[in-house]
Amino acid sequence: MHLIHRGIISKHHKENLLQSFKQSFKKGYGVETDIHATKDNEFICFHDFTLKRTFKKNLSIKNLNCSKINEISTKFNKPIPVLRDLLKSSKNKYPLFIEIKPILSKPLLKKLLKDTSKYKKCVFISFKHENIYNLLKIKKNTKNKGNNSRKYESLLSNLLECYCGENISGQIRKSVGKNYYTCSSKRNHYKGKDV
Repeated sequence: MHLIHRGIISKHHKENLLQSFKQSFKKGYGVETDIHATKDNEFICFHDFTLKRTFKKNLSIKNLNCSKINEISTKFNKPIPVLRDLLKSSKNKYPLFIEIKPILSKPLLKKLLKDTSKYKKCVFISFKHENIYNLLKIKKNTKNKGNNSRKYESLLSNLLECYCGENISGQIRKSVGKNYYTCSSKRNHYKGKDV
């Protein structure tokens, strides 16, 4: 499996744009992208928490509706894609590593699982261990025991790693409510940071 980080980037293709993703697919590669939720609960493919670096506007993604973000980004000729457009473009053929940037609420995580349920090559990653833990918990509480349920079990169960490289998803499950975990290298972590 080969992935292009934020899509193919060149003079003509900028990071996390639909045309960059399509160019990656055209060459036979999957993509990694970052997602945020807008104020009106749309998932957009964008790396930063604000529009400052890319659009010189110090506005937070979570405080803007998707239509406003589209208006701003289109003026700069860098339209930020919504996740559903990336999913459609992948044609369920290319792997998608979807990095969840902020901590998302459980209702938003449920929406994410629903939105991606027809796409078999999605893998969720996050620096925020709460996202992965809650995805696992939502999956566990899902009554549907069909293919989608098994798919999420296999995709999510091994995604969380310690800084030392050890898989720690099991420790996260055991530490619910405590927000800490320890790997076998005896490094203590609190909310994902070394202590």
